[in-house]
Amino acid sequence: MAKERGRAMAPELVQLVILYLMAVNLAAFFLMGVDKRRAVGKKWRISEKTLFLPAVLGGALGGLLGMRFFHHKTRHWYFRWGFPLLLVVQLLLVVLALRQAA
Repeated sequence: MAKERGRAMAPELVQLVILYLMAVNLAAFFLMGVDKRRAVGKKWRISEKTLFLPAVLGGALGGLLGMRFFHHKTRHWYFRWGFPLLLVVQLLLVVLALRQAA
């Protein structure tokens, strides 16, 4: 994703990365809502590993927003601290990528 000796990052690649991040964040948000609804209805639940997967793959913001919006998994330390930590790491990676591309 870095700029190679005078060549800027392709706009198509930037668009693809933005679309990917939007999709994975929406998935993380959606999964938190679905699992909350299932928890309230005493139905089969989504595993915690599955809830963490989109957050690890770039969707920490969506997972964190879903956790707050749906008031879901807010008492579990690994969600309460893990999602914000993942978000900080992901934001740092974005900043580094943008600095390399500039």
